[in-house]
Amino acid sequence: MKSVFSVILSIIVIAGCGSSTMDNKGDKMNRENTKETAFEVNKTEEEWRETLTLEQFYILREKGTERAFTGKYYDNKKKGLYICAGCENELFHSAEKFDSGTGWPSYWDTVSENSVITKPDNSLFMRRTEVVCARCGGHLGHVFEDGPKPTGLRYCINSAALKFEENKEKP
Repeated sequence: MKSVFSVILSIIVIAGCGSSTMDNKGDKMNRENTKETAFEVNKTEEEWRETLTLEQFYILREKGTERAFTGKYYDNKKKGLYICAGCENELFHSAEKFDSGTGWPSYWDTVSENSVITKPDNSLFMRRTEVVCARCGGHLGHVFEDGPKPTGLRYCINSAALKFEENKEKP
């Protein structure tokens, strides 16, 4: 009974970071990768395993998700730059970070239009929009249209997919 409850709770928690549907309005939502991309950083599975922790590999390369409120950066209030843990691509700045109440770091914008790529994700019986690093293709999290102004977006990102460079200025 306890394990059934755990599975149900896990599904609810994952859905908490992904219950809205996307209609792809606005330029920010249209960064979709429409063809198979040859990313700038390409490694074999073995090379990724050598450079990433087990948790980073699970999230970045296997599209995993960390448990809500457990990630290193969900409550980080320091000023700086969030980069991809796989390739150090600049992704988000603390100036665009906000508390979404979901338990994952959330941002209303990316560092640049070329930082991430979005893709449809219909897994777990939900319609969501996946966010991947534009440089290495690593899974970062999902983006939803329930964020604050001015974009109205909420990039819900796994802490383990990120590294943080404190006091680094916005590019």
